[in-house]
Amino acid sequence: MPRAPFKRFYEHAGIGPAGADFAVLLDGRQVKTPAGAALAMASRALAEAVAAEWAAQADKVDPRAMPLTALVCTAIDRVRPDRDRVIEEVAAYGAHDLVCYHAAAPADLAARQAAAWRPLLDWAAARHGARLEITSGAVSIPQPAESLVALRRAVVVLDHVALAALASAVSAAGSLIIGLALAEGRVSPDQAHDAAFVDELYQADRWGEDPEAAHRRAAIRADLEAARRVFELAAST
Repeated sequence: MPRAPFKRFYEHAGIGPAGADFAVLLDGRQVKTPAGAALAMASRALAEAVAAEWAAQADKVDPRAMPLTALVCTAIDRVRPDRDRVIEEVAAYGAHDLVCYHAAAPADLAARQAAAWRPLLDWAAARHGARLEITSGAVSIPQPAESLVALRRAVVVLDHVALAALASAVSAAGSLIIGLALAEGRVSPDQAHDAAFVDELYQADRWGEDPEAAHRRAAIRADLEAARRVFELAAST
């Protein structure tokens, strides 16, 4: 699908069977991904939500207003044929996860980081058996090998659609722990956003907001929301 808006060429958007999956249909014809595959998925609920994005378009179809479509296309065209590489890239965040690097000072920033990140670290240890070490400062520290194996295991079990959503969330947040917590409903998109930007939000509170930074964070917040919707819908029938 082109990235730039293009003229709407269809009247009706819906779904139909595609083997065991559900395909998005425009006037009864299957939609194709940019690589030419059928835009089809195992979850009827997700397929209906993707079709709803197409149905909501006006005279111009704006791909930027169709985040679920974009994520599913990425899952089909990029993640499914290169699954092992994506798994390794996503899992690698665990070795240097954002939530493990706390500030020594100022005290109020350190307190904010602890409040946002400590519960996530405790959750990762309890939920996935992944106990991670914490340090003060930016110097990289090694993490327990068994914890990294446990985090990778949590990534490997995902299908290509959920894996695409996780990859998007992890990249947006800069943290595998935050991404997994979003995927499993431990945090909301707003909470994931705030955890990912503790330092930046702290600086904004102290010195005032930078409009460009705020705009960038809003786009990332939208990416996290789209990922969360895919997680929820893909898990539905």
